[in-house]
Amino acid sequence: MTLYLWIKTFHLLFVIAWMASVFYLPRLLVNLAEGGDEPAVQARLLLMGRRLYKFGHNMFGMAIVLGALLWQGYRFLPDFPTMVVPGSGWLHAKLFAVALILAHFIVAGRWLKGVEKGRALPSSRALRLFNELPVVVLVAVIWLVLAKPF
Repeated sequence: MTLYLWIKTFHLLFVIAWMASVFYLPRLLVNLAEGGDEPAVQARLLLMGRRLYKFGHNMFGMAIVLGALLWQGYRFLPDFPTMVVPGSGWLHAKLFAVALILAHFIVAGRWLKGVEKGRALPSSRALRLFNELPVVVLVAVIWLVLAKPF
């Protein structure tokens, strides 16, 4: 049980770090859209965005590996608790919601890479709305994990 709790602790740590990048990357895009044509500012924001995007992907990778271990670890670790029981449809819904958040993160990363290639961003208002989408999905993820409704 101790190993399970350590794995779960680090899974949550990496999820929190990934979500920080999910929330901040669109904010950098807003700053890029509103930053004007100041080359030094644009260069710094693009550098920050590239680093944040790479960091976010690394954190997501660690979170997904540890999450898979929490999900399927009972198959090869003795006395490891399992979440795979009848009535664990909540887990599939959670994984779908996480996939939506990942898609959001990838879209933000593609917009960032597009700016580097000279493509225009959506309006700052659209980017601000885009920035709020993962909050709604994250609330659903948290509710699914805590309530396990189905």
